[in-house]
Amino acid sequence: MRLVTGITLLLALGLRVQMKVEQSPWVLTLQEGRNSSLICNYSISMTSVQWFQQNPDGRLISLFYIASGMQQKGRLKSTINSKERYSQLYIRDSQPGDSATYFCAVETQCSADTCSLYTKP
Repeated sequence: MRLVTGITLLLALGLRVQMKVEQSPWVLTLQEGRNSSLICNYSISMTSVQWFQQNPDGRLISLFYIASGMQQKGRLKSTINSKERYSQLYIRDSQPGDSATYFCAVETQCSADTCSLYTKP
């Protein structure tokens, strides 16, 4: 089974943000029944992280919206560590139906030195 990861970034419309979001690993191949995790690192303070699964048919599914602590849904679990600026998605006992593209999305927590208003010319 092959799990492909990617990243996306959700930003408030009209804001320009200097940030970096990295998700690892980019490509993950697992045997059925194995456990694994994906990590989403971000460079500035966030208010929340979302995890999505995009199935091979293109359907996008929201897995978690997490602002603190841990959430669990069946074999999937998500944690967030705001202090160290990362979120983790755990997949326990992987199944063929888990084969998909996984995205983390972050919601910024703007301050004067991290976000600025952006006006279109």
